[in-house]
Amino acid sequence: MQVTSLFSRHESSHDHSHGDHGHDHGDHDHSHDDSHGEHNHSHSNMPLPWLITGLLFVINSFVVGLIFEKGYYVDDFSAMIGAIILGFPIIRTAVEDLRRGALTTNELVAIAVLASFASGHYQEAGVVAFFMLLGEIIETRTAAGARASIESLIKLTPTKARRIAAGGEEEIDVKNLAIGDVIRIRPGDNVSADGVIVTGLGSINQANITGESLPVDKKPGDDVFAGTQNLTGLLEVRVTKAGTDSALGRVRELILAAEKTKLPLMKIVDQYMSFYTPLVLVIGALVWAFTQDLQIVITIFIAACPCAFILATPTAMVAALSAAARLGILIKNVSDIEAAAKINAFVFDKTGTITTGKLAVSRLAPLNGVAPAELLRATAAAEKYSNHPTAKALSLLAQETGVPLPEPQDFSEAPGRGVQATVEGARILVGRAQWLRDNGVPDDFTASVDVNETEGYSLVFVARDGKCIGWVGMQDQIRSEARAALADLKKEGVRRISLVSGDRTPVAQRVGHEVGCDDIVGDCLPQDKVEFVHQIHAKGYKVAVVGDGVNDAPALAAGDIGIAMGAAGSEVAIHSATIALMNNDLRRLPFLVRLSRMTRTVINQNFFFGVLFVLGGFVLAALKITSPIAAAVLHVVGAMLVIFNSARLVRQGEELDPFHGHAPTTPDKAESAPVGEIAHTHA
Repeated sequence: MQVTSLFSRHESSHDHSHGDHGHDHGDHDHSHDDSHGEHNHSHSNMPLPWLITGLLFVINSFVVGLIFEKGYYVDDFSAMIGAIILGFPIIRTAVEDLRRGALTTNELVAIAVLASFASGHYQEAGVVAFFMLLGEIIETRTAAGARASIESLIKLTPTKARRIAAGGEEEIDVKNLAIGDVIRIRPGDNVSADGVIVTGLGSINQANITGESLPVDKKPGDDVFAGTQNLTGLLEVRVTKAGTDSALGRVRELILAAEKTKLPLMKIVDQYMSFYTPLVLVIGALVWAFTQDLQIVITIFIAACPCAFILATPTAMVAALSAAARLGILIKNVSDIEAAAKINAFVFDKTGTITTGKLAVSRLAPLNGVAPAELLRATAAAEKYSNHPTAKALSLLAQETGVPLPEPQDFSEAPGRGVQATVEGARILVGRAQWLRDNGVPDDFTASVDVNETEGYSLVFVARDGKCIGWVGMQDQIRSEARAALADLKKEGVRRISLVSGDRTPVAQRVGHEVGCDDIVGDCLPQDKVEFVHQIHAKGYKVAVVGDGVNDAPALAAGDIGIAMGAAGSEVAIHSATIALMNNDLRRLPFLVRLSRMTRTVINQNFFFGVLFVLGGFVLAALKITSPIAAAVLHVVGAMLVIFNSARLVRQGEELDPFHGHAPTTPDKAESAPVGEIAHTHA
């Protein structure tokens, strides 16, 4: 139904009077929304007293009529008062529509109520008005509930922050935080702004931003996001973004922007709705001319209110947006939900998308009787003060396997070549083969290498006191869920999965074959990726491009939809793609395809229900099988059926396993034995 009540409109104007134009949701065109059937109601509690009071008067009229045979006009008077109270918001809304030059289905309801009232059927007028208002309240509460779930995002950010100043800790309003401020986050507190941890260790629940259900351990140097919760540990955080610039602020703006957009189907409905009311009025006039039966005309007007039809798409879209946002999938435009249902080809970037984008140790190859733990201890200790990705990978492995690292002495680094340091009295060299040769290490150690660097291995050799004691192989690790996620896409009907990378072709081929890609292209510049997407398009595919959003922006824009990963920490990712994954879990992709297809199915079902109730109402009215009261009841039933059918989408994705973070790829047999021996050897 389209009874956008006086109270809802009053609240909308009230909101605007407070100047809430700073966000996307503050600039609705209400004249358009009301005239074309959008249900962007702002729920107010005002209709409830009217509804209850009017209903009591109508019920009283029935009770008096049952108790007293004649009623002494008390029953009619009570019903008339109830009808006036219940009909007033409907009539006033219709008058406001006419004053704005809009002819909507509100007028159909108003005419039906007035006709019943004028013909002396006060009880009928009151009951019809009650059910139509009840339908409006159900719609308003549904829309308000969806908006409330979205607005609750902003409430996750506390209003106060503990800023560390020269005089100690002070409590200030979050809106007064500036970039560079250092704030203190106690255990149990919500983080008040995006920032970087300066001191402290903590476990952060960031499900509200990334959709990850498991807490993430954070240390100095790690990013934290506004609206996430610090579960353990006392943290001091340097503010990098605050307010609407934070990740939470951007999430909120994107969801609100998506809520305002429309599917092409919704635009078609809007276009023809302006012709609908005049057509129904003509039908009513013809029925009156042939039958002279006012009850049939009133019933037709009530049955003609296409509430279920109008609610068919918006309710499904809001439910789908909510389900996606819960899992950290941000959809900028609801038309992308429809587009995702048609996708039958995926094009993936490699680094940071299929792979983690970070080096990890995949081979430890000790030589000359050196134990794996001994090789790791010497190598990681020598690299301890380097910022090179190799050093970070070695340090992480030593930490995971419990290998203690001694303090290096006389550390020095030759950029791009290697490092040297004194570890426990021995001179350690770590670097490329030529670096060791240049420092006098005999050239007989490369013969032991059994991996191909062109396939993505980064090798460093280690010498102790002029003698090579082994080498370490590192790779950009494939995401643990990548192969299963791509297999699920195939099960969802995706016919072609391609890997397009700027990395060397052998590296791209190794990764692509391992995860199950159909096409693998390496050595691609950004323009080459765009050209590849165009070629897939030319073959008739609907293409989704998936990248990290940093250097893939042109390709993301070239696809039917662009999906950027890791958007929680990337401004570029959010702006370059049509859909953003707030975490790096590739399993969100097959879920997105399933959700979009189910959304399309639900919308089609809703339209069927809507058309069924309108046409069924016409037929029953023409056959005099139904009455105005029964038509009003059916109107509410139709709306409820559509709402509950759409609500099924909200729970989609609950079966998705929690994302467990950046688990390393399970190594193959050739690689697992050396790394697996570390803890045992050390013990």
